[in-house]
Amino acid sequence: MRLLQHNNDGNFSLTEFFEGDIPKKYAILSHRWGAEEVTFKDLTDGTSKGKAGYGKIQFCGEQARRDGLQYFWVDTCCIDKSNAVELQEAINSMFRWYQDATKCYVYLPDVSRPRTDSADGSNEDWEPTFRKSVWFSRGWTLQELIAPASVDFFSEEGELLGNKASLERHICEVTGIPVSALRGSPLSDFSVAERLSWTRIWSLLKIRNLAHLSILGPYGCITPQVRIFLKARTHRRNLFPWRPCGTEDPGPRRD
Repeated sequence: MRLLQHNNDGNFSLTEFFEGDIPKKYAILSHRWGAEEVTFKDLTDGTSKGKAGYGKIQFCGEQARRDGLQYFWVDTCCIDKSNAVELQEAINSMFRWYQDATKCYVYLPDVSRPRTDSADGSNEDWEPTFRKSVWFSRGWTLQELIAPASVDFFSEEGELLGNKASLERHICEVTGIPVSALRGSPLSDFSVAERLSWTRIWSLLKIRNLAHLSILGPYGCITPQVRIFLKARTHRRNLFPWRPCGTEDPGPRRD
């Protein structure tokens, strides 16, 4: 696992850690891929600052530093996606990486909440937009909501909107995920069928991609039993009894 950290010169550097050596405290970013994301190659050859996606890396690093965390992880540049073996290993480890993170920052560029000058600092005009964010329609959102204990949501401006607890009602209503699951009940408490029902609004529909969602396994991993279940349900053409929205296949981009 590679982690980013701030250097004294204001730039970022990557450090690779092996099992057993991974720092116990780090932040992790959840976001939707956009144009000009910074890749591993961009970061290593020094061309990352010229890309639009560099702002998200800056945001994550600065927020991690404010939270007293030295290291942080961003999927776009911490994985060498040109290496198929590394990419597959990263996909298999994704649930655990999010689960072990001290903080998960959800960056929502389609939700605006400028700083407010009101006495109590409140400004709830963003809530309807929050509920419609495209972040909720991406396939990987499911495990990035469930796995981390601490999930903070930020607006386009980097303003804190709330956390998984304070926004619980909105999240449950939008996603169909039960409160107990959001609050950390073991995945083994829920059947595979129940967990599949939580994906009803996600656009990650193809069975080969659903198999990447570790959330379907009872302990955050895909088991042979889960694969058999998915295959059988697909053959019966009733994997999704509802009308699914979207047909996007993000593949290795995780967007």
